[in-house]
Amino acid sequence: MSTPPTAKRRNQTLLRYARAFRSPRGIIGAGTLLALVVVALAAPLIGPGGYDQQTSQTLVGASGQHLFGTDELGRDILVRTVYGLRTDLSLILTAVPVSLVIGTLMGLSGAVSKALGALTQRLLDIILGFPGLVLGVIIVMIIGQGWWALFFALVFAGLPGFGRMARAGLLSEQDRDYVLAARVLGVSTGRRIRRHILPNIVDPLLVQTAIFMVVAIFIEAGLSIVGLGIEPPAPSLGAMLNVGARYATTHPSYVLGPGMVLLLLALSFTLLSDALNEAAIKR
Repeated sequence: MSTPPTAKRRNQTLLRYARAFRSPRGIIGAGTLLALVVVALAAPLIGPGGYDQQTSQTLVGASGQHLFGTDELGRDILVRTVYGLRTDLSLILTAVPVSLVIGTLMGLSGAVSKALGALTQRLLDIILGFPGLVLGVIIVMIIGQGWWALFFALVFAGLPGFGRMARAGLLSEQDRDYVLAARVLGVSTGRRIRRHILPNIVDPLLVQTAIFMVVAIFIEAGLSIVGLGIEPPAPSLGAMLNVGARYATTHPSYVLGPGMVLLLLALSFTLLSDALNEAAIKR
């Protein structure tokens, strides 16, 4: 019995992505990200006292007891870095997928109505006119500082990229013979999108997702560095760099530890985006 075309196409897509994760970049990127996720999940084991446990040992350099040293309140910088990593991952792994879904729906709205499609594109153009950091500052000013402000800042910052990419895919696919044939046969708009348009734009959308995760890391870091990130005493990698910069010359481990973890996180998503892009090109 032959495999149905849709199932065959799905199998080919899965095999292509499997090859991406077996490539050198995919292996290193996925391995690094997995290790960071495991460390973040193990935060309560690494710092059973929590991220705000204070001691009398303030601004102690790196040692066997405190691998990254302690901060100005005697808190272990390694423990706070792990909890900060947890905060960053929670933001990135929730805000970026939400932005992907909403942005894709906005980009595909033109399939329902040309007027609706034009309206959503103008809205995306307005959002695109604001740099990510400026957009984040505006959102923080409206709803206040904290995790949710960063979440909405990342969601809104990602909408133009996902929306315009989905829109380009829609315009490219909607006039092809098989889509026109489906329309003539009375296939519903939703079914045409699911069967004929989405499968052909999923590759660039996934690559864009991995790329925007890198962008999201630095948006969070940038907002935190200017004091508009997570509210103290809760840590994030950017917030730790913000405070640690004051002691960078006298206690370099204060910024080296969080900075190294931030770069590893960005590197993992960069390598994954390269691997996915390579797999999409060899489609």
